[in-house]
Amino acid sequence: MTLDHLGGDSSPVEPARTVVGEVVGPLESVAAAAVRPVAAVPAWFQTQASLRDDLAAAEAANAELESRLATEPLDRARLAEYDGLLTAAAAQQVDLVPARVVAYGAAQTFTRTVTIDAGTSSGVQPDMTVIAPAGLVGRVVGVTRTTATVLLVVDVDSTVGARVGSSNEVGFLSGGGSLDEPSRLDLDLVDTTVVPAEGDVVATWGSGNAGPYVAGVPIGTVAELFSTPRDTTKRAVIEPFVDFSRLDTVGVVVPPDTESDRALIGPDGIRR
Repeated sequence: MTLDHLGGDSSPVEPARTVVGEVVGPLESVAAAAVRPVAAVPAWFQTQASLRDDLAAAEAANAELESRLATEPLDRARLAEYDGLLTAAAAQQVDLVPARVVAYGAAQTFTRTVTIDAGTSSGVQPDMTVIAPAGLVGRVVGVTRTTATVLLVVDVDSTVGARVGSSNEVGFLSGGGSLDEPSRLDLDLVDTTVVPAEGDVVATWGSGNAGPYVAGVPIGTVAELFSTPRDTTKRAVIEPFVDFSRLDTVGVVVPPDTESDRALIGPDGIRR
């Protein structure tokens, strides 16, 4: 080392260093080439694990996106129904507990009922009016803390006081009860001499509070007139505004001072 330092560029060991470099250099290159794949194995496994994680994350994000895309039409429809309840609350000047239909009554019982996801904790009580954005749905006949059973207006055991729009005549609507016409409503007017006109709008003429039927809720239109062999007076078949096979979002009419665990829809909008 002393000779090499003192010799500088003319070091007496430079020829030996050159020879060693020429011999060892190629061996080092071969050794490095042989060792490099082995040394890269841990990094390869780490890269593969990272790629698998990235792939799993991408698949999860893709599944979530597909789910959102699939449910977007349903979400838009429900949003439109909530907007419809806002309009109905303002038109009827009532307060509503919004609810969703979660079950339909069994067809074997021949009873037309639905179950909604709002009960006493939301302020719902028996004999309260239930409406949809399009019109009258029915009334509450049973209630638990979190759910309620609604008897649909088209049920054979349902009777609703109704008023014909053009003549202002009053009568009673009852469910048709026919399996062929499950949504049929029959109207019998108090004044049997009055003949309603086809296309007339029929609405409730019920009480001024929350139930069993508040006044002024649209029910349907006169679709057909007929008479029975025993009776010379005309009766009317009413086509409901509500499509009972597609019920989803409904509103239960409640008193203005109702305490509820959910936001209420009122004439002035949503309030908590």
